[in-house]
Amino acid sequence: MDKVMIYYHKETDTMDVWFGNPKDEYICEEAGEGFILKKDKEGNIIGIEKLYVTKTLGIKQPLPVEVVIA
Repeated sequence: MDKVMIYYHKETDTMDVWFGNPKDEYICEEAGEGFILKKDKEGNIIGIEKLYVTKTLGIKQPLPVEVVIA
């Protein structure tokens, strides 16, 4: 994969950061403090999920999303 993909899910207040193909997700592993590692079948980390994004950052409303293509 040539790019990093970031998804913010307003309904669940979670953010996924993918630096591998999301379709290759095989297993998830809690890493502590609201972080989940997403791994492929070989155990390589291909993404990270952050739980409670606005709560963790002290934001009182859902995050606005801005897409920047560089």
